[in-house]
Amino acid sequence: MDYGIQLYSIRDYCKENGLEAGIAKMAELGYKKIEFAGFYDHTAEEVVAMLKKYDVEVSSTHSSLDDLVNNYEETVAFHKAIGNKLYIIPGYSTKNQQKLDYFVEKINELQPKLEADGITLAFHNHHREFLPNEDGGQAYDQLLYRTNIKLQIDMFWAFVGMKDPIALMEKVKDRLISMHMKDGHPDGVGTPLGMGEAPVADVYAKALELGLPMVVESETQTPDGPTEAKICIEYLKSLEK
Repeated sequence: MDYGIQLYSIRDYCKENGLEAGIAKMAELGYKKIEFAGFYDHTAEEVVAMLKKYDVEVSSTHSSLDDLVNNYEETVAFHKAIGNKLYIIPGYSTKNQQKLDYFVEKINELQPKLEADGITLAFHNHHREFLPNEDGGQAYDQLLYRTNIKLQIDMFWAFVGMKDPIALMEKVKDRLISMHMKDGHPDGVGTPLGMGEAPVADVYAKALELGLPMVVESETQTPDGPTEAKICIEYLKSLEK
C-alpha cells in the first residue's frame, strides 16, 4: 500500500534541515503521500518542484480555518497550485457553545465555496471534541448533525476520547475521507505505531475494508521524528503480511 505521512511528525527535522530535506527523508523511508502542516515560507512552485523531485504527491494539508476566513482567495490559489484537493482543519476551539456555533457557521459558509473551487473541506479530531465542553455540548456530535463536513479520524485521539475508533469509523463511514494512524496510551501519551495500547491493527483492517487512505502521524519525536516515522511505516508494512 501507499502510505502518507503528516509532516508534523518530523517538525524537528524540517525545522533544522528544511522542508525539502524532510520530504526527501520521508520518500526515502517509503512514504508516497505527503500531508503538509505548513510550508515553511516556500512558494507553491517550490513545493511542487519538491514533490516532483522525490516522486511523492500531496494527499492533503492541515491548514487553518482562519486562513480561509481572512484570506480566502490567496489561500485557495496556493492550494490549487500545489495540487491539493483536501483541506483539513486540524482542530478549532469548541470549548463553549459560542465558539462551537461560530465554527459551525464558518464551516457551512466555506464548504460549498471550496467545493465549487474543487477542494474538499474536512475536520481532524482530537480527544476533546468527544467530551462535554464548558456548556455541556459535545462538539463532534454537533459537527455531525449541524454540518456536512468530511472527516479525517485521528484514531489515537478517538481512542482517548471515546474509546472505540472502530465504532466511530462505522458510524461516520459515509463522511470519512482518511485515517490518521497513531498509537499511544489511554492517558493521552503517544507512541510510535505498535508500541502503545490503541487498536492499530484493528483500525488498519477496518480502513482496508472501507478503502480509506492511511496517513501516519507520530508526534513525540523520540528520539526524533524520522526515527518514529521509520518505526511506523515498518509496522504498517508488517500488518500487510
